[in-house]
Amino acid sequence: MKQFMDKDFLLSNDTAKVLYHDYASKMPILDYHCHINPQEIWEDRRFDNITQVWLGGDHYKWRVMRSNGVEEKYITGDASDREKFQKFAEALPKCIGNPMYHWCHLELQRYFGYQGVLNGDTAEEVWNLANDKLRNDPNMTARGLIRQSNVFMVGTTDDPIDSLEFHAKLAADPTMETKVCPSFRPDKALDIEKATFPEYIHKLESVVGFEFGCINCVRKALTARIDHFAANGCRASDHGLGYVPYVEATDEELTAIFKKGMAGEALTTREIDAYKTALLLHCGREYAKRGWVMQIHFSCLRNTNEAMFRKLGPDTGFDCIAITDSGEALTKVLSKLYSEDALPKTILYSLNPGDNAQLGTFLGAFQGPEVPGKIQHGSGWWFNDTKTGMIEQMTSLANLGLLGNFIGMLTDSRSFLSYTRHEYFRRILCNLIGTWVENGEYPADMDALGKLVQDISSNNAKRYFGF
Repeated sequence: MKQFMDKDFLLSNDTAKVLYHDYASKMPILDYHCHINPQEIWEDRRFDNITQVWLGGDHYKWRVMRSNGVEEKYITGDASDREKFQKFAEALPKCIGNPMYHWCHLELQRYFGYQGVLNGDTAEEVWNLANDKLRNDPNMTARGLIRQSNVFMVGTTDDPIDSLEFHAKLAADPTMETKVCPSFRPDKALDIEKATFPEYIHKLESVVGFEFGCINCVRKALTARIDHFAANGCRASDHGLGYVPYVEATDEELTAIFKKGMAGEALTTREIDAYKTALLLHCGREYAKRGWVMQIHFSCLRNTNEAMFRKLGPDTGFDCIAITDSGEALTKVLSKLYSEDALPKTILYSLNPGDNAQLGTFLGAFQGPEVPGKIQHGSGWWFNDTKTGMIEQMTSLANLGLLGNFIGMLTDSRSFLSYTRHEYFRRILCNLIGTWVENGEYPADMDALGKLVQDISSNNAKRYFGF
């Protein structure tokens, strides 16, 4: 029986152990998609206790607690931080087979030096140990956690109306060695069907300094904000879509649709899709001009629990996998941009793992010579960044494309402790490849294999994002 989460955790054969320890483990991290707050990096935030850095904003952990019958007061409510930590610690032992169990113990081992097991009985010990280190260790601030995690680049998620003032400050700070790059997330400008759309558009008008009377005004405004992001080091965009639309319409039709949306009038599905298609294509063209990466996330059902959405708002743990028929529309978006020589580097993520094979076939249809693996099947996302989900995504990519050009893992996290998810991914990657080698399915050329896992762990993303 193997020891719990020892140095060879998840590494089941000799080849995997060599690949991880000698090649993958020390590679720099490019966390190119996350939800870290850049202001906290600039201010070098120090957390008062482990609940703040562990449970604050982490809807993964909130779902664990809810699944264990924990009252909401101990999750997002007014219970004390100590009480919230206790409730989470009591729920954690039931997470057998859940990546949360591994993530939590990797974080406790790597950042706090705790080699034990967290549960209700050990919660007080862990609470005191972690809090002492958080308060007194100079390496346990926001910047310190990034630095000790060997992070080369952080890609935050930012709205077009954001000033990016903290990105500018970080870029001008010679003591900040990690690159902190904004990512352009224009969802609110595209979500014409939402009741909040008119209010958001007025904010965008205020930022760009002119009123919108037509669809070209919206395009002009987005281009202006893309320029602003480019001036502040942006290298990627991100589009969160329930499903991928594709409906063509004239500018006259699109202007009429925009005006209906601004007036709060009911829109048809065709009108909503036409508006989103036009702006998605416009943004894609602008990204291509600047060499940016376009990320498209889709097949997510958002805010399914209406009562809890009204109480807590979005991104609080009530989203689910959607089954959507996005394939044909997605190929039309890619094909349209490709035909105009305006298809940017693109990463495709579906929350539905049933889309893996379909996405794998899309890659080969739209690749280009600008960079190896120009069109990427993104890493296991959200509900798929499990051990099983990662293996399935990488196996599908290997079967249908070139795993050697894969740009690897991201955290998609709001926590400064989540960089251990890259370690988790690298261990799974090395074990997968090591198993193929030991089965005689690939030569045991350690130099070539070592380069392969180093590329997937770090080098491919560095090249892909232009560093």
